[in-house]
Amino acid sequence: MKTTMKSFAVGGALAAAVLMGASSAQAQKKYDPGASDTEIKLGQTVPHSGPGSLYGVIGRTQAAYFQMLNEKGGINGRKITFLTLDDSYSAPKTVEATRRLVEQEEVLALFGSLGTGPQTAVQKYLNGKNIPQLLLNTGAGRWNDPKNFKWTTPGLPLYPTEGRILARYLLQKKPDAKVAILYQNDEFGRDYMNSFKEILTEAGGKVKVVAEASYDLTDPTIDSQMINLSKSGADVFYNISTGKATSQSIRKVAELGWKPLHLLVSTSSGRSILNAAGADNAIGIVAASYTKEVGSPKWADDPDVKGFQELRTKYLPNVDQDNTIAFQGYSQAVTMARILEKCGDELTHANVLKQATSLAGYKAPIFLPGITYSTSPDDYSPIKTLFIGTFNGKDWDLDTQPVSQ
Repeated sequence: MKTTMKSFAVGGALAAAVLMGASSAQAQKKYDPGASDTEIKLGQTVPHSGPGSLYGVIGRTQAAYFQMLNEKGGINGRKITFLTLDDSYSAPKTVEATRRLVEQEEVLALFGSLGTGPQTAVQKYLNGKNIPQLLLNTGAGRWNDPKNFKWTTPGLPLYPTEGRILARYLLQKKPDAKVAILYQNDEFGRDYMNSFKEILTEAGGKVKVVAEASYDLTDPTIDSQMINLSKSGADVFYNISTGKATSQSIRKVAELGWKPLHLLVSTSSGRSILNAAGADNAIGIVAASYTKEVGSPKWADDPDVKGFQELRTKYLPNVDQDNTIAFQGYSQAVTMARILEKCGDELTHANVLKQATSLAGYKAPIFLPGITYSTSPDDYSPIKTLFIGTFNGKDWDLDTQPVSQ
């Protein structure tokens, strides 16, 4: 049975303009499929439906951003055609959608696609065809492998980086802690958990993991896992979950009257997830952060936040003003536009990759002051410094100094 895929497209001209004369500047232009004098074609796969549909707003926000750019003349005079296809967080659908983007649509590059499992399923395919797979919305350690997969770059702090930072924080905060861990049963969960455990082991094992429980993304509830973890005697809860599982787990901690030090991974610390759990239930949660909280009054006058809010108000009125996932999508779209702008008239796969892996020192719109990209051609780890923050029910109280892995 043929898979049905929903797509959102922002279109420029669909055929290259015929060159009428060869000036020296025109002669120096270089194009790979997906680029011309009038158009740059980009693609991605994200879950617009299914269990991960909360993250579909990334694609919708990016489509709106490129629509806005096109209305202003595009990038270096070229309109952006952006195709964001629905893969329902299903690897087989990701494969089908990615092949369509490459073989039928002939995109210049993919960027902002989501999910460790889905993107792993197409990594070899894209690298075999020299198609950039950029700014992935996953921080799995596997994405920092320029030697074997040079066409793939992560867009989030690597999960092992954050796992190590959280472990070092815990060792300082509660050197005799007993830890219970909830983790998503995939590479996302294992990356976060294994790096955390490695630091505890290196420290001599005084902090002990006393209970672990896993869940699958498709599980309707994680109540039984939470009940078992709460009975373990743990005084620390390391929460490696996403989406609805995060909201459910936060609510369940409150319902059970469990009072652990609650460590939450940064990918799930946005207000949309905390609000779904009940902001009061999330008070006291500790998480690493590198992003501005878009709904916080402290950032209301920030130029980058104002830029996002203006886009949201005009093109995405149904998206909440404090949707940090949408703000993440906006920030990545701005970054991708910068990459394309720096490519100039050399719109080839190789030059797009070159610019995407030379982001060191660039501050994306969503980044907190003091945070910049660290990406270089030899090291694709995008962000190596994070702040530790505690949620107060309305906002995150951040430590004054960032910490590195």
